[in-house]
Amino acid sequence: MSQPPQAPHGRVVVGFDGSAHAERALDRAADEARRRGTALEILAGWPWPKRPLPGYGVQDDEGKLLYSSARRMMDGAVARARSRAPNTTMIPSLTTESAAEALLRCGRTASLTVVGTRGHGGFAGLLLGSVSLRVAAHCTSPVMVVRGDVDRVRDTIILGLASEAETDVKALRFAFDEAARRDAGLRVLHAWRSPAPRSDQARPSQLGWDDVEGLRKAAEAVPQYAVASLAQEYADVRASATAVCQSPPQAIVEASREADAIILAVHRRPRHFGLQLGPVTHAALHHAHCPVVLVPTD
Repeated sequence: MSQPPQAPHGRVVVGFDGSAHAERALDRAADEARRRGTALEILAGWPWPKRPLPGYGVQDDEGKLLYSSARRMMDGAVARARSRAPNTTMIPSLTTESAAEALLRCGRTASLTVVGTRGHGGFAGLLLGSVSLRVAAHCTSPVMVVRGDVDRVRDTIILGLASEAETDVKALRFAFDEAARRDAGLRVLHAWRSPAPRSDQARPSQLGWDDVEGLRKAAEAVPQYAVASLAQEYADVRASATAVCQSPPQAIVEASREADAIILAVHRRPRHFGLQLGPVTHAALHHAHCPVVLVPTD
């Protein structure tokens, strides 16, 4: 097999295995590459182990058959993507790495990595496949998990903010850029809850009206500050700020019904190898009604 052209920095990368979920991800990735004016790298794993079993090397008839099947699948993927983005450079890539390892490696130099919710070999009852979950948990650049209704255009991008401390410039700028590319409105959403009374308190609640009003004003200031910080730079983006007194995971999932994409900042802890997904991110990845974009922060 000849070497594919060198993948340029800033391209869109999509994982593809021929499944229906992968086809939906491929369609969305083609649209994203077209909007960005970048190349689209279509990444697929070879359908045999890294170390073939005795008698099943890549040079025998079995290996050639599997290789031909993989190439046909890739050719079909390229044709499908080109039908949606005819002027986009396509980079077909077959790899012997595991799907998650390959996507994480390629994603380091990509502007966006796109995955489906699950692919071949997953359990039908799973809401999010193991490959998508691992990529989401360990990505070091923006990753989009394609889920929900991707065909209906709502002309709205939503950025979820957990607190003022979560107002990350990278995620905020990504959200403004995404809204500008789509000529869509940007809604910066912050959900807050009144503090629960302590179990040792004699009275059920010690919060008065003034206390609750102060919390409400502080919560409203979080998205307002975020919008104001880039509003002048992105004067053409219709940006708004919303604060709701609601469980943050519930607020994000409900808001996703009216969005083309939900964008969330995710924080990476150095030398931490477990799943680095908080409750809001976890809820969005499993229950959102639109694609979810995770933007890693320092």
